[in-house]
Amino acid sequence: MGPLGIVLIIIGVVLFIVLISSIRIIPQGNAVVVQRVGKYHRTLETGFNWLVPFFDKARATVSLKEQVADFRPSEVITKDNVKIMIDSVVFFQIVDPRLYTYGVERPMQAIEALTATTLRNIVGELELDETLTSRDMVNGKMRNIIDEATNPWGIKVHRVELRNIMPPPAIQDSMEKQMRAERERRQAILQAEGEKRANILVAEGEKQAAILRAEARKVALLTEAEGQAQAIQKIISAKPDAAYLTLQGYDALKAMAAGDATTIIVPSDLQNVATLFTSIQGTLSAAGKVAKPKA
Repeated sequence: MGPLGIVLIIIGVVLFIVLISSIRIIPQGNAVVVQRVGKYHRTLETGFNWLVPFFDKARATVSLKEQVADFRPSEVITKDNVKIMIDSVVFFQIVDPRLYTYGVERPMQAIEALTATTLRNIVGELELDETLTSRDMVNGKMRNIIDEATNPWGIKVHRVELRNIMPPPAIQDSMEKQMRAERERRQAILQAEGEKRANILVAEGEKQAAILRAEARKVALLTEAEGQAQAIQKIISAKPDAAYLTLQGYDALKAMAAGDATTIIVPSDLQNVATLFTSIQGTLSAAGKVAKPKA
């Protein structure tokens, strides 16, 4: 092989190497910014791409996936002059690789500085208690402001989260004491409410028991009265003679003697007892005749 053949082989190898190096395969979720003669030319999408040798150059490879930026804590002063440390997390995505590449120098550092200044402006208008209880409001305001500011950089901010809010140790101790006192107050209120309900239930139970006892006594007295009335009515219906009434008078005297009475008055004529029962019989008969028309 002569010198010409060797030169041709060398040229062929060089051309092959240049051809291979001009082929770019872009993986999923990435994009490549290409410059031609020092000027932006185009953005290579996912898949097989071809670069013109010696003229096209890959300026930057950009990830199109959503990313998380965890920034260091920033010192912020609230409206009531309390210094607190807040660290934030920003979730963003590069939507325009060309703007991201040429829009700002060191984009992540720019986002961190923008996040810190925005946080100071928003929290500076809030008191400490409002800052601790208004995280969602602060997150929403920060997201809108940062997203609008990073739009010329080809960055879309999806979420901004305040991860930690750290007041000074003295404030933390005071807050813990306040929370402890609040828990004790709620416990005392709950205990008092429980005792109140228990007393009400006991009182209601005693009331119902008293009502039931009174109802039971009433029913017993009515039953006893009805029984006595029925017994007397039966005696009247049987038309007892004087001898029977005299015997009943004796039984009544025996019952009286067996009782607790210390003095018993005995009629001089026991026949008066029979007369007494006869009078009762007449009275009950008259009452029965008067009551019948009402039935």
